[in-house]
Amino acid sequence: MTKTMRVMLVALLLSGVGGSLLGLRGQSPTLAGDAAHPAKTEGWVDTRLYFGLGPADMPEKGVSEAAWREFLDKEVTPRFPDGLSVVDVYGQWQSKGRTSPSHIRSKMLIIDYPDTAQNRAKVDEIRAAWKKRTGDQSVLKVTQPADVSF
Repeated sequence: MTKTMRVMLVALLLSGVGGSLLGLRGQSPTLAGDAAHPAKTEGWVDTRLYFGLGPADMPEKGVSEAAWREFLDKEVTPRFPDGLSVVDVYGQWQSKGRTSPSHIRSKMLIIDYPDTAQNRAKVDEIRAAWKKRTGDQSVLKVTQPADVSF
């Protein structure tokens, strides 16, 4: 299995589609007694943040893998230490004043968490830290309700 195929499989499994295809949907949770990973959740959300790293056709420009990992270690993991996922993605972005989109190396950060004001603030802090660090205009955020089981 190639690296690309493994990344696609992980993305499918994380999205829930892969679990359905493999007959895993509805399986009983395997963790018990772990407050950070409850057997049944209510009021949880799935947030995906999209970070631009630099031009797709010039990997030497923009944010390096080491700098990305440093950002994760410093800004993301302390706010969400119980777990997260990162997927390499290709992105396009058309900024103000441009007539065509830029092609961008990107990372998609996936975090599932209880939907509280404190956790929403943590997500906004991560986005603000990235924009301050890189000068980017935005970090796309997509949040939706999530039925989570561990």
